[in-house]
Amino acid sequence: MTEEITVFDRIKSKEIPAKIIYEDEVVLAFQDINPQAPVHVLVIPQNKIVGFPDILDLDQKDLGAFLQGVARVAKQLGLEAQGYRVIFNYGKNGQQTVEYVHAHILGGRQMKWPPG
Repeated sequence: MTEEITVFDRIKSKEIPAKIIYEDEVVLAFQDINPQAPVHVLVIPQNKIVGFPDILDLDQKDLGAFLQGVARVAKQLGLEAQGYRVIFNYGKNGQQTVEYVHAHILGGRQMKWPPG
């Protein structure tokens, strides 16, 4: 994957409007424009990671901070009591549409298995 300016970069820079749910120095969370559940929020790291394999190059502290940010967003959304799903997509077969690592938080209904 190549590093290019993505829609998420443009949302992060406030060039494109989005309904921001949460923001701190580690993550930015915003509503998905094509929700697949009553709650569907995307969480991106403030320090861009292009593809999931690039996570191997991260310091464990940075990766942990990102995952804690995802959990923090889910808690803020009030999803802990009933549960939720966190999804990472990578590459063509994984249906990744934006080359910027992001977590999908899905909640507000019973999830099904298998997912895809």
